[in-house]
Amino acid sequence: MTANMAIKEFREFFNEEPALVASAPGRLDFLNTHQDYKGLPVVAVGINLRTYTAISLSQGNFVVASGNLRDEGVKFIDEFSQSNVGLVNSKWFGNYVRALVMAFMRRGYGIRPFRAWIRSNVPMSSGLGSSGTLLVSLSSAISALNGLNLDRKLIAEIAYEAEHDIMGVPCGRLDQYAAAFGDIVVIETKPPYNVTTLPRLGGVFLVIDTGIRHSTADIHPKRQLEIDEGLNKLLSMDLPRNLRNKLGAHYWEVRWDEVIEDEIAPFISELRDASRRRMLYTLRANESTKLALRVIRGETVGITEIERALGLSEAEVDSLLSSYDWREAFVGRIMTYQHRLLSEYYDVSLPAIDELVNFLVSEGAYGAKLSGAGLGGSVIALVRDEDKAKDLLNKVLSRGLAPRGWIVSIDSGVAIHGQ
Repeated sequence: MTANMAIKEFREFFNEEPALVASAPGRLDFLNTHQDYKGLPVVAVGINLRTYTAISLSQGNFVVASGNLRDEGVKFIDEFSQSNVGLVNSKWFGNYVRALVMAFMRRGYGIRPFRAWIRSNVPMSSGLGSSGTLLVSLSSAISALNGLNLDRKLIAEIAYEAEHDIMGVPCGRLDQYAAAFGDIVVIETKPPYNVTTLPRLGGVFLVIDTGIRHSTADIHPKRQLEIDEGLNKLLSMDLPRNLRNKLGAHYWEVRWDEVIEDEIAPFISELRDASRRRMLYTLRANESTKLALRVIRGETVGITEIERALGLSEAEVDSLLSSYDWREAFVGRIMTYQHRLLSEYYDVSLPAIDELVNFLVSEGAYGAKLSGAGLGGSVIALVRDEDKAKDLLNKVLSRGLAPRGWIVSIDSGVAIHGQ
């Protein structure tokens, strides 16, 4: 699907030409999953499954329609006036549009009423950032239509404010910033929210949709509460001053990137099991991400560091580093390691997802992990080449391990078409 399809459907529905089309990529939640709301850096990949928003000015109310919902045979049109932009039923897709308009208005931008047609090939609730790509695509369209010329960072931030601040979704900034910037990026989730583009890896990404649907709103609050409970217990202990100064009463207040597992281990061992494991996940996933980033950037990494991070023997590390594609193989190991952390320490996987990850790795993928909040959604794998990815996808589908999948390429960020 391209921008042309969105233009055609807009024309057929509204009986006029759109002023422009904006699009934004879906994303792979590549490394450091569930860390953006803690202020830790996350790594995302923009992919060539995109959401398109065709838009024009309206002489009356705001009117937005979803081609995907129309295909499902359900209500797909939302209409509201400039004086009545409030949210309605929490499950209604129009709330994303309403929240975004409210976010622009809160910042003092004069937003004229518009007509918008949304068409996406990013499947909903599949762990590929469907809400983020919708909001960023529409945010860019609104910016261009009103002559605001906002940069990608501000487009992403307004999209985040709409989803987090106005809709109340307890998300971090991963989805919105990944959709705005595309490519492989490190997103710093503390002010000033810098984004760094990484060198591209060899190989291709395989995305497997498990067909198991989930809601982020059901997952994040529970994990965040478990961490907060552990933090409050820790703060009641007789901690060394240096450690206490790094902590806080809430998950977003902790200087996680300064906390060393060895210094906190004696104290978190006294916590309730769930809180202890959530904290260990946070520290171990972050440390392994740092190591992966150094490898992707071409920096030198010591054998002892690899042994410690991945629990490998010296012989296993030597074997890993001796292969021609050792960087991809190493990053794949980190992916699989982080999936196991997500499964065993964060409890956001399922037996069917673990089985799929294990199958992909056993059949030759460099590595695999869940993408997104978990308890459903998609599994992503880094694979040697497209032929190998096709072989793996066919095996997954023929064995009934998942209903569908895609071989995806890395794609650029938010874009305007036909202005």
